[in-house]
Amino acid sequence: MVPADAALGMPGADDPVILDDIARSVGRDLPLVREALAAIAAKSGGAFAGMDRDAREALVNDWYAGGGAPAIALGRVIVGAYYRDDRVLQALGHEARAPFPKGYVLEQGDWSLLDVVRSRKPFWRDDRVTPAGER
Repeated sequence: MVPADAALGMPGADDPVILDDIARSVGRDLPLVREALAAIAAKSGGAFAGMDRDAREALVNDWYAGGGAPAIALGRVIVGAYYRDDRVLQALGHEARAPFPKGYVLEQGDWSLLDVVRSRKPFWRDDRVTPAGER
């Protein structure tokens, strides 16, 4: 899903370090990822690994558009691991570090856009309070 780009110094998502991170972080998405991989294998007639890069990319792009929850889960797992890789962060001009404790400076937006939300009556259940007469 993410090819290497030597000119930019970017590894592909098929890099062994990134693949290891994908395998370690799949977690609750494992059933959907398995479903996605099975769908891709079926769409290729079981020949996905033997296809050239352009054919694989075209097949995945075609499948991804209608792949539903399995496609989303596969993309989330791959992209999440990819953008955690130090080499990718550095190639994008970021420090290869966690955001905490140093943090990152964010451009300030227009906080007044939240006024509409703040003025709404709450429409969610608040577990911090107990209705009168209970417990």
